[in-house]
Amino acid sequence: MASKKKVIITCAVTGAIHTPSMSKYLPVTADEIAEAGIAAAKAGAAILHLHARDPKNGKPSQDPELFRPFLAKIKANTDAVINITTGGSPHMTVEERMRPAMEFKPEVASLNMGSMNFGLFPMLERFKTFQHEWEREHLENSRDLIFKNTYKDIETILRKGTENGTRFEFECYDISHLYNLAHFMDRGLVQSPPFIQSVFGILGGIGPDPEDLMHMRRTADRLFGDNYQWSILGAGRNQIPLATMGAAMGSNVRVGLEDSLWIGPGQMASSNAEQVSRIRIVLEALNLDVATPDEARAILHLKGAGQVNF
Repeated sequence: MASKKKVIITCAVTGAIHTPSMSKYLPVTADEIAEAGIAAAKAGAAILHLHARDPKNGKPSQDPELFRPFLAKIKANTDAVINITTGGSPHMTVEERMRPAMEFKPEVASLNMGSMNFGLFPMLERFKTFQHEWEREHLENSRDLIFKNTYKDIETILRKGTENGTRFEFECYDISHLYNLAHFMDRGLVQSPPFIQSVFGILGGIGPDPEDLMHMRRTADRLFGDNYQWSILGAGRNQIPLATMGAAMGSNVRVGLEDSLWIGPGQMASSNAEQVSRIRIVLEALNLDVATPDEARAILHLKGAGQVNF
């Protein structure tokens, strides 16, 4: 009997897109982020994708000292793979965004594969009042914002991360980002197989239509053959539907309050773990097995939790 495919669930716990006023369930403090990550891992997430926030006002921060307490607590209470962002926030410099991954040398770090418009301002139509002034500015300023990820930026993060034994989750928001990844693979700067996170539904990137998902898949197949690991990230209400489509086509999946605040139409998710549990139900209904953290390490050829700096 053929063995069932192991599907890796990534949970992106808090991110830098949503603001505290949008949901009372969004983790902000180190304890909240740690508790959310631990619960998501217990629900079935093999990988936890982590950002930090200023505990006073919830503003995204790449200060390594804000990462340190929740990294330690999560590691002590789960065997989940830790994925530290190098994306940070589009408002940050590349040097600032790199700091936590360089300090803590995680098994996995995210890496955005191209510069792009990153439009968050449409959320001003849905959220009218804010606890902190930075929240409105954060959204409004995205009307005139380029999320900078030049070839030099990408190469710098690749070289420094690889020196630390860190592998990457390549976040591809559009078709051109797949070609950028192929460029770096051709130069020998990316180890095989790459872990490609296809991102759908961010204004400035590829859309969330099923045809967009198919276009991403066809392009990746053409560029990388069967020598890559694929994962699906649908923003907002597209989270569960696109993850379901992708899983049916052989992808891994990503959920979490970084990407969507919702669990159903008009219904906010009460936790990251709730979204993990929902997609797990879908995967099991498709007769797919959820990968454990150690199975995810084997699939992605990771260095192991004993080789990180936290």
